[in-house]
Amino acid sequence: MNAQTLAKRAYAQTATTTRTPRGTEYELIARITHRMKASAEAGPKAFPKLVEALSDNQKLWTTLAVDVADDQNGLPPELRARIFYLAEFVHQHTSKVLAKKGRLSPLLEINAAILRGLGSRSTSK
Repeated sequence: MNAQTLAKRAYAQTATTTRTPRGTEYELIARITHRMKASAEAGPKAFPKLVEALSDNQKLWTTLAVDVADDQNGLPPELRARIFYLAEFVHQHTSKVLAKKGRLSPLLEINAAILRGLGSRSTSK
């Protein structure tokens, strides 16, 4: 192992440990969104990868729904209700996409909107 490799590892570990919870959420949503989009753009042969990405997206939205349903959640009640509603929509619409009766774009747009919100909140603090 050379010095450059060791330095990259050291900085990567520091960057990971200093990430804020909001930054972690942003990174996770961005990765899943990218996987969904890339799988869809890759065509029918990549459908198994799209299914996997959609499953991960549903898990993400389930986690968000559970989090905002908790009375200890610090978000305003109206925002919590909206996020919960979006989670329900994501689950219903994902079923349509998997059955090839719905388009992927609404799911991508929802995730993009959440990313914009997380990005604007992190820059304002």
